[in-house]
Amino acid sequence: MKEILITNDDGFEARGLHELALELKKLPDVNVTIVAPSAEKSACAHSLTLTKPLRFIKLDDGFFKLDDATPSDCVYLALHALYAKKPDLIISGINHGANLGEDITYSGTCGAAMEGVLQGVKSIAFSQFYQNDSIDVLGFDLAREVVKFIVSKVLNDEISLPPRQFLNVNIPAVSSKNFKGYAVVPVGNRTYATSASLNRNPRGVEYYWLGNAALDYIDSTQKTDLSEINAGFATITPIMLDMTAHDSLEHLRANLNV
Repeated sequence: MKEILITNDDGFEARGLHELALELKKLPDVNVTIVAPSAEKSACAHSLTLTKPLRFIKLDDGFFKLDDATPSDCVYLALHALYAKKPDLIISGINHGANLGEDITYSGTCGAAMEGVLQGVKSIAFSQFYQNDSIDVLGFDLAREVVKFIVSKVLNDEISLPPRQFLNVNIPAVSSKNFKGYAVVPVGNRTYATSASLNRNPRGVEYYWLGNAALDYIDSTQKTDLSEINAGFATITPIMLDMTAHDSLEHLRANLNV
């Protein structure tokens, strides 16, 4: 029996999480445990909660929410408190929205997968790209197909995941009929800005909402997750946690005389 732990950053009530669990439970000889945040934790990255205690709340057999926790908290504490033996796979998602380009550094979805591989467990992050009301119109049907295809290959060791690497998978906002297939590509470069919306509450106090959902990217001759998601492909990118800029090491050594 294969053991799979799933979590997300959209919270325990998120539709993507439940769609993911339903698809995984169809796989033969698989047991699924859900540990998810009690509230949305989008863009919390790989953060852990170190300033207050955390509490499991059991919702059903194999389904827990972790009170005011991050996705990384969910993985960390699930491995500590719920498993005598580590699970075979950790899956984070299905996120409501893409995690492409450098957004993986913000992503709580990817943060959970990072925590998984740090703890020595194979991990995958799944995200559903959407445009306007595409999630409401198309649902997660294609995402579930993608999950089944990739997870089956990982569990059967057809896809090997080296230590401290996880798969970042993004599903395009198209129907199964218009799906172009799979693209194994590097991350692209997004265009970033300090966009925020200024508002005032009824008492005239100013406040801001951060963020801009536009998926602008820097054109490149190389195919990337950003270009291929827009072309209708599900993008698969292996992500490693070694963030060293290896190409710069010799330059620094030479110029610092070390």
